[in-house]
Amino acid sequence: MQWNQVRWRPIAVMLAVTLLIVVGVVAFSDEPRTTVATQADAAPSTAPSAEPSDTGQSDSTSTVQPTTTSSSIEPTTTSKPRLASDLATLAKVTTISGTISPKSVVASGRGTVTAQNMMYQHSVTVYGSDTALLATIPDTVDLAALGHPQHVGSFKGAPVEAAFTPDGRYEYITNYSMYGPGFGPEGSDKCNPNSGFDNSFVYRIDTSTWKIDQAIEVGAVPKYIAITPDGKRALVTNWCSYSLSVIDLASAKVTSSISLGAYPRGIAITSDSQRAYVAIMGSTTIAQVNLATSEFITFAAGGQGPRHIVLSPDNRWLYATLNGAGVVVKIDTATRQVVNTVRTGSNPRSMDISADGTALYVVNYKSDTMTKLRSSDMSELQTIATNHHPIGIAYDKHANRVWVACYVGNIIVFDDK
Repeated sequence: MQWNQVRWRPIAVMLAVTLLIVVGVVAFSDEPRTTVATQADAAPSTAPSAEPSDTGQSDSTSTVQPTTTSSSIEPTTTSKPRLASDLATLAKVTTISGTISPKSVVASGRGTVTAQNMMYQHSVTVYGSDTALLATIPDTVDLAALGHPQHVGSFKGAPVEAAFTPDGRYEYITNYSMYGPGFGPEGSDKCNPNSGFDNSFVYRIDTSTWKIDQAIEVGAVPKYIAITPDGKRALVTNWCSYSLSVIDLASAKVTSSISLGAYPRGIAITSDSQRAYVAIMGSTTIAQVNLATSEFITFAAGGQGPRHIVLSPDNRWLYATLNGAGVVVKIDTATRQVVNTVRTGSNPRSMDISADGTALYVVNYKSDTMTKLRSSDMSELQTIATNHHPIGIAYDKHANRVWVACYVGNIIVFDDK
């Protein structure tokens, strides 16, 4: 009995030592526990023309600067890190052509992009983020059937600009003029409220069918349109009426019309849906509109012909293209003072901002170029040649792509990854 105990004691010791070694290997392994948790811990914090000339002379953005030096990664909806836009490089994907004459391109952020083709093609074309053509929507409508019995017959529009509702359910389109029985001469870029041009209409498109299902009368020669982030109102700048139409989307009625001055165009709305900025292109000013009271003030834009404006995600900075001055400016919304100015090319027109707010994209109409800027210091990151007369631009956050509409009849698509 004693002999057996002595014989098995070394074996027990060996088993205990082996067990301790195994436990130690597991305890000190450097394998990450979860890849997702590691990435989340590493993620940086972020702050909250016709109009063929469109000169406006009678004729926006994460400005938030990174709070850490690791600004090359931002949180995404997937577990994969994404390069910040100001560190990405634009690379051409393809050129889209066909029966189009795009005045503007607008991304839904949900996998679709539309081009508004004015009176030259009387259509809106719809594309997937992969650039495939999904639908062509004629601008022909029966206004009487859409609630306007005074207009009997078939009518056409001239799609200029567009905006999607926050939920992506609808898209609203401005029409430069209406064509059909009872409508007068086509609108003009040289006009005033006494020029006698007829009011035009905003169309609503159901994105489940890509059909026009509503028409709302606004002012003469409506240009830009924006939807408030709460999805309750649409704002429309009426070029020849010198006004801003405020539409209640639930009732499809204009609830107020605000006179702003010669040639209002671009619109940017704060994230709380309480305040809007409107570029007054026939001047050197931008209007700040209180949407609750319809009162507004104007402040200097830093040069002639402010056309397009965007806001930083935290509403701290306003960016504006000055078509007449040929520059892009950065404005502090608290002081309404210009803090930075950069020259991108001749006649900067439309502009968009990356989803993370670190980069701006500007088309230079007469230079036939597109410029990418870093929003924090307004430094030039890239300038790329485009086809003739780039006029519209859209950043598609769904695919990290930039779409450039060229008035000669094509769209150039770039990856920004």
